[in-house]
Amino acid sequence: MTRLEQMLEGSPYVAYLYGYPHKTAYRPFTPALPLESVWAEERRDALFLYIHVPFCEMRCGFCNLFTAAGPKQDVVDGYLGALVRETKRVKEALGTASFARAAIGGGTPTLLDVAGLNTVFDMAEGVMGADMKNIPVSVEVSPETVDAQKLQVLRSRGTDRVSMGIQSFIEAEVAAVKRPQKTAQVEAALDLIRTTGFPTLNLDLIYGMEGQTEESFLYSLRTALRYSPEEIYLYPLYVRPLTFLGKKARAWDDLRLSLYRVGRDFLLSEGYTQVSMRMFRARHAPDAGGPVYRCQEDGMVGLGCGARSYTGQVHYSSEYAVGSREVRSIISSYSERTEASFGEVGYGFRLDSAERRRRYMLLSLLADGVDLAVYRQRFCTDALEDFPELEELEAHGLARKHGGVVQLTAAGVERSDLIGPWLHSEQVQAMMKEYAWR
Repeated sequence: MTRLEQMLEGSPYVAYLYGYPHKTAYRPFTPALPLESVWAEERRDALFLYIHVPFCEMRCGFCNLFTAAGPKQDVVDGYLGALVRETKRVKEALGTASFARAAIGGGTPTLLDVAGLNTVFDMAEGVMGADMKNIPVSVEVSPETVDAQKLQVLRSRGTDRVSMGIQSFIEAEVAAVKRPQKTAQVEAALDLIRTTGFPTLNLDLIYGMEGQTEESFLYSLRTALRYSPEEIYLYPLYVRPLTFLGKKARAWDDLRLSLYRVGRDFLLSEGYTQVSMRMFRARHAPDAGGPVYRCQEDGMVGLGCGARSYTGQVHYSSEYAVGSREVRSIISSYSERTEASFGEVGYGFRLDSAERRRRYMLLSLLADGVDLAVYRQRFCTDALEDFPELEELEAHGLARKHGGVVQLTAAGVERSDLIGPWLHSEQVQAMMKEYAWR
């Protein structure tokens, strides 16, 4: 029995692959790399700009993001001061650069007050030179932190997409994942967002929560559609180390696959197009121009503690943690850094030619598919020879080759969270296994 066959006998929910290699494969660089050298060979005419705000009003029971809950204002102010210093040093290293897209995430960026939000946009525009009013700009928000004034700031500064994690419109379900969310507050926030006039609203829902049924999941989906979201992401519940749910002894795999299929079929019947396992786009969604925003694209400039940056050969970030004490410690150290210190890259992953090919193949497969001609043009090799795994997927009905493109089938799409980890290189698998969660 092959490794794939062994995995197919288990859970289809192994790990969500939102970037490759995963951050748990990052390690310290010794010695540290000069920032200018990391970006020396990277194109800078269409970069992605990502700014990270590592604060939330609370930490949900399923969350393993790099974020601190309920920070005091002096902590926020100290962080923003360091963010300004980092932005200046990164701009110095990049020199002339233009940005095709921007996103502000977290955490919850709208935990910042109006002055803090304006500071972030001032950095993006005034220091980095991003034309925020003429490129797609996405910002993550939460029901507990948005108000009319903050939304007006976001819209007036160029934000055309807001993304809100609802998880469920049933209070008992979100309470089960340690999120004390009131549905009335969610609906009020959604009314405000729609009144403000953002072209794209994205809503995130979770399936697999304790007590959730197919009927209750459909109720949340129908409620979401009352607001005509241009995008909907359906996330399976993952229980990760050091999270609240991760400390509970319970099997979570009982209903996720059936709930996924129910949600997928419902959204397809309502005219949504499935873009990936998680993403569904409405017929009325505007064409933002260019590729769908993905934080894993090369040419990503990440600013802020917890943000990742990508060049073709080096991925880097601050160190990563989930535990509250460790997160606060990393944020505190970041906030004390001098502008000069941001000129060194001390933690990340070097991609050799094999890893660059694998990354391109893997991320393409999980999105639109691997175009064999484009792959050959880019790497001067044959994807099917480089990755016989593609034919193994086809043999199991999980992928098919059509018109020179290898794409996942419907059965493959619903097993994306198995196929992604299966395609990791042995080196990355070993480094992730060795990673000590903290």
